[in-house]
Amino acid sequence: MRYILICALWGCLSIGLKASGQEASFRVGADISFLEEVEAGGGVFSEAGITADPLAILASHGFNAARLRIWHTPEAGKNGLEETLAAARRAKDAGLDVLLDFHYSDNWADPGKQFVPAAWDGSGYEVLRDSVRAYSFRVIHALARQQTLPEIVQIGNEIICGMLWDTGRVCDAFNTSAQWSRLAGLLAAAREGVMSAVPAGESVQIMVHIDRGGDNGGSRWFYDHLQAQGVEFDLIGLSYYPWWHGTLDDLSNNMADLAVRYGKDIIVVETGYPWTLQWKDNTNNLVGEAGQLLDAYPATVAGQEAYFRELLRRVKATPGQRGRGIYLWEPIAISAPGFGSVMENLALFDFSGAALASLKAFEPESATGLWPGPSPAATAPVDAYPNPFTSLVTIVYPGATQTSPLHAHVVDSLGRTVAVLGAGTTTSRGVMWHWEGRDGSGRRVPAGVYLCAIASAQGTIYVRIVRQ
Repeated sequence: MRYILICALWGCLSIGLKASGQEASFRVGADISFLEEVEAGGGVFSEAGITADPLAILASHGFNAARLRIWHTPEAGKNGLEETLAAARRAKDAGLDVLLDFHYSDNWADPGKQFVPAAWDGSGYEVLRDSVRAYSFRVIHALARQQTLPEIVQIGNEIICGMLWDTGRVCDAFNTSAQWSRLAGLLAAAREGVMSAVPAGESVQIMVHIDRGGDNGGSRWFYDHLQAQGVEFDLIGLSYYPWWHGTLDDLSNNMADLAVRYGKDIIVVETGYPWTLQWKDNTNNLVGEAGQLLDAYPATVAGQEAYFRELLRRVKATPGQRGRGIYLWEPIAISAPGFGSVMENLALFDFSGAALASLKAFEPESATGLWPGPSPAATAPVDAYPNPFTSLVTIVYPGATQTSPLHAHVVDSLGRTVAVLGAGTTTSRGVMWHWEGRDGSGRRVPAGVYLCAIASAQGTIYVRIVRQ
């Protein structure tokens, strides 16, 4: 069975972007915390009629990061430590960076609720702070031991009103200097726990996340207080859902102000947009009315694609190149026979699990016009077979010869060279290369999506390869 995608312009731009300063570390991510439940419930994903790993599909369209939430002692272990370890391993095997989202709760933490884990219930401030530190250390240590250290760690989820209520609560009657001091102490303990578990020579960025993507006044109020308390962190995380957080102009203005005011990089760490207002299951969707939409972006596949293209443009336009990425909340949370989804019409897959055309929005050619290289060289499709492969894949450039020297190498989804294939062999079918799925040291590469880059004096063409 073949799984072929010709992407000359896509790939040419991809390598150019990796070489540029801003794009090299710009993250396009997906929260995949529901994936295990979707698949256990019978959800199946496909592209071009072929069943495929949804992480491989996302990576092949420009995604380079995954976000995972973790709950302390959740019911049935959902999003607990063991499930998080497995999800992190899967994400890394797919070539994705990992952002770990500590909720510091046994269930959902958000602006309206920040429940203390049952194991910590009744603890005083000092004990609670020590618990946060020890728990953060234990989780990051476990991830580091299996060589899946997150690149980013989010200490708290949408904590505009604080965390671990009421000890670290700061809104309304709790908006006092004493409460802000306690919240600062809890965040400092979380950071200390994380950083003390990071192995020597490794690095992790710490994110503090609120929900106020389009609310500059609310954002200033929160981060001004953190700044006054001397809280140390690296990244500002914002949620931005248009039906809750204002217009795209509101978001742009807020990011521009925060970038200058605090001198920190910003990531829109939660966002989404519908491709339809219809539904498949009986679980109430988050978005189901036209009044929840932005005027210029209808609930269609094309409207969803246009929204994400514009969002990417605006984040990258943040002053000082401080806009460092976007993460979609659960773009794989399709409805399944055993899983009801509130996000089914916000996913990047249709109700049958087939990849939507709106995935094109995340391919690097969508986000920039800066590529200065030559035009692509391909005039005939490059073929790779079998694809997906397990032990050996053959790449053929039909009709080509070595009259104009060709050179091939394999890169991963982050643009890093994995293997050099060299000049290839001229055959009756064209120039041919073989790759055994090993890196330059002869080690088997992880399963995932790779690109074979074929370069000539006229330009570079690419073919996507999936190793199972």
